[in-house]
Amino acid sequence: MKIRICAVGRLRSGPLRDLYDDYVKRLPWSVDEYAVADDAHYAVQERRQRSADKLLAAAQGFVIGLDQSGAVMDSHAFSKAIEMWFGYGRGRISFLIGGADGLSDSVLKQADDVLSFGAMTWPHLLARVMLAEQLCRAAAIQSGHPYHRA
Repeated sequence: MKIRICAVGRLRSGPLRDLYDDYVKRLPWSVDEYAVADDAHYAVQERRQRSADKLLAAAQGFVIGLDQSGAVMDSHAFSKAIEMWFGYGRGRISFLIGGADGLSDSVLKQADDVLSFGAMTWPHLLARVMLAEQLCRAAAIQSGHPYHRA
């Protein structure tokens, strides 16, 4: 079982990187991270499309876009969805995280599913950490580990 996290921008060393790495090392699945350049010198639409092309090219298996317009799940539903998505993707899932301007419409249309962390706006670098924590929580739920208490 493999997970690929494809994201715009690099998560540099510091507290967010440390937290992300801590969650990822707890996972029972292989996780690789694929960062694409932000191309900040382009206009917003061009930047989003350039990122879209790179993110989609890097995706493997079942593709989930992270966007405010996506489905909102509680942790138990996310855990069940992970199992389902692994089946659809033949053991591979890719999560796509856009830059500060979000994912382009073309990514959202081509993704197999779209997931939201809620109506609030989150920094795209923090979204990577939040995804890693929810993956860790999903694994705990699946294994019956007490990490998830609710």
